[in-house]
Amino acid sequence: MRALLSVSDKTNLIALATRLHNNNVELISTGGTQKTIEAAGLPVKNISVITGFPEILDGRVKTLHPNVHGGLLGKSSLESHQKQMTDNNIERIDFVVVNLYPFKETITKPNVEFDECIENIDIGGPSMLRSAAKNFEDVVVLCDANDYISTIDLWEKKELTNEHRKALAAKVFRHTSSYDTLIAGYLTQEQFPESLTITFEKKQDLRYGENPHQQAAFYVNPIANEYSIGNAKQLHGKELSYNNIQDANAALQLLQEFEEIAAVAIKHSNPCGVGIGKTVLEAFTNCYEADTTSIFGGIVAINDEVDLPTAELLSNIFLEIIIAPSFSTVAFELLSKKKNIRLLTLANNKTKSKLVVANIAGGLLVQEADNYKIVKEDCKVVTQSQPTIQDFDTALFLWKIVKHVKSNAIVVGNNNRTLGVGAGQMNRVGSAKIALEQAGDLAKDAVLVSDAFFPMRDTVDLAAKYGIKTIMQTGGSIKDEDSIAAANEHGIAMIFTGVRHFKH
Repeated sequence: MRALLSVSDKTNLIALATRLHNNNVELISTGGTQKTIEAAGLPVKNISVITGFPEILDGRVKTLHPNVHGGLLGKSSLESHQKQMTDNNIERIDFVVVNLYPFKETITKPNVEFDECIENIDIGGPSMLRSAAKNFEDVVVLCDANDYISTIDLWEKKELTNEHRKALAAKVFRHTSSYDTLIAGYLTQEQFPESLTITFEKKQDLRYGENPHQQAAFYVNPIANEYSIGNAKQLHGKELSYNNIQDANAALQLLQEFEEIAAVAIKHSNPCGVGIGKTVLEAFTNCYEADTTSIFGGIVAINDEVDLPTAELLSNIFLEIIIAPSFSTVAFELLSKKKNIRLLTLANNKTKSKLVVANIAGGLLVQEADNYKIVKEDCKVVTQSQPTIQDFDTALFLWKIVKHVKSNAIVVGNNNRTLGVGAGQMNRVGSAKIALEQAGDLAKDAVLVSDAFFPMRDTVDLAAKYGIKTIMQTGGSIKDEDSIAAANEHGIAMIFTGVRHFKH
């Protein structure tokens, strides 16, 4: 019996090679793998002895040979295959142990050159793996070092079933598919190519999905460097749930909008409070006071270190998760006294996703991420009343928030926090009622922002009843003049952005 071993990752290699050798399996190898096996004192033949041909083209060609692939693809159950192998002096290969050139690790290195990435595209490795996996009934194929010992244990006990072999083959095809997807993604220039292949790696199994009767797992982009929950480090608390991850993602996407110190609270993927301040305590206090009810059981994300005063306030609230770049030692000691709260750290990072993918039955929707930012110069005041400088700045502050609220979206606020958030209603005035009722008396002289245009004047009339001073909306309705007229009647300043922020 013969085993072909050619690996970049040498984990568990010698343990496996030793077990194979002790079972009288001849070892065949290439390059660095051969040197590692020889250094362990095990006999091993170079692949060129099998092929009768030297490695050429700087190692680009060494295993692409009939003596290799014939030994992998020949079926023992077919007399015609066995005869052709005998006629051509091809010997069977019983084990293939291969993992691939480190393409992922190469392309994620800082300042890596294109040529180095290309040289780390493995050709022979995937070919051997695929050949062996196709013939899994005759060849034991291993691409994952975590499978070496358990598989050799079963093989030695003659308990390696066909189903187990098939499972190893399936892992090979997932592995090579993911590998090819990374290469295709690296080389592809089109934003929306004719076919879309994406790959993710499992980060963890989850206890359940949105509801306890649904199974779930968490997968992450293997080369992502975005400001993402997938890159966060959990320091304390229970493992994350499906809904935790959804809400944490929403919190981080919103928090990334702010340069100043900011705190956001999320409930069911919508912000229930957003606050900014000169200190972390001030920012979180503003966030908390925005909605002291809805934050219960929510998720808080802060873009600066959590200090003891802030931790003392946080510890008095039931929260699922707190995410921050860091926690001071005393803040962590205090918060970690709560057994179940999840404490996560994630460094601030302004790298944003370029594309957003949404599942639908039988397909995917893919779009550019909504990374559009407006400035004052993009906006147009369309009313007789003019917003003050502070109110204009407040509107721009709230505009960052409303794009992260489910449509129809209305946000009411002042210059340092939200006062009311209306999300996901089937009509815009319904969202406005929720936001304004939540703001209550604090809505007087505040600012109201809408994620899209007003189809009629009813939202303006309602805002006037609560004393709203300035409104920002997109404009573009066929009844814009009705809304403008209503604003003029009530002495409200109205700003058009010309850009909408639907979030479904």
